[in-house]
Amino acid sequence: MSQVPAASRALRVLRFLAAQPEPVPGDRIARELGIPRSTTYHLLAAMAEEGFVVHLPDDRAYGLGVAAFEVGSGYTRQAPLQRIARRPLATLVDRTGHSAHLAVPHGRDVLYVVEERAPGRPPLVTDVGVRLPSHLTASGRAILAHLPAAQVRALYPDRSAFVDRTGVGPGSPTALRAVLSETRRRGHATEDGEVTAGMASVAAAVLDHNALPVAGVAVTYPSDEVSGRRHEDLAAAVVATASTLTRRLHGR
Repeated sequence: MSQVPAASRALRVLRFLAAQPEPVPGDRIARELGIPRSTTYHLLAAMAEEGFVVHLPDDRAYGLGVAAFEVGSGYTRQAPLQRIARRPLATLVDRTGHSAHLAVPHGRDVLYVVEERAPGRPPLVTDVGVRLPSHLTASGRAILAHLPAAQVRALYPDRSAFVDRTGVGPGSPTALRAVLSETRRRGHATEDGEVTAGMASVAAAVLDHNALPVAGVAVTYPSDEVSGRRHEDLAAAVVATASTLTRRLHGR
């Protein structure tokens, strides 16, 4: 038995929340894990203070906080995801002729961890180590579209959570919900001129074994070079690459 029961219980709570499709009530956490109710709420309060758990009063539920996503992003940054992603991304670049990159969630941002530059293509802002707002990037939108709605509300509770780069893009929770709804309907995410004027991107999410997003695969190209059928072909190639990475992560 663990010599640090509080730490062991906190880790069990994190693992339980990570396995759920949406935030859950505290009573259910206590019941499912066999932890006394009062102890469970003390743990949740402490974990919320550190950012690993977020309390959603309107839903009377608890979900993973930003710190938990940062831990998960840290794992993917330390190499496994990059290793399995490089060859598929290189293949995607060869297939499309455009630069491709892989980004992981980092709070309200995405952090770029792999970039494959296509020969002769213009330089991009998505260098490895760069962070950009999730709600403006195709990679970020692909990730957000696969998160539970309550988790997105926790990340973007009001207008103060939104930043602007080029004067276009969602600036409120309502506008973001519309973008994410369209992303889910379409099956991939897009952005056009919202990160860099004159440049557009299409992206798809990489999912873990719980069908939760761990990364976004994207291709970026000059807006005036791709339209119509070419855009659909490009999107299909990106979705196929994301699906390959999902399978390699043992995702659904």
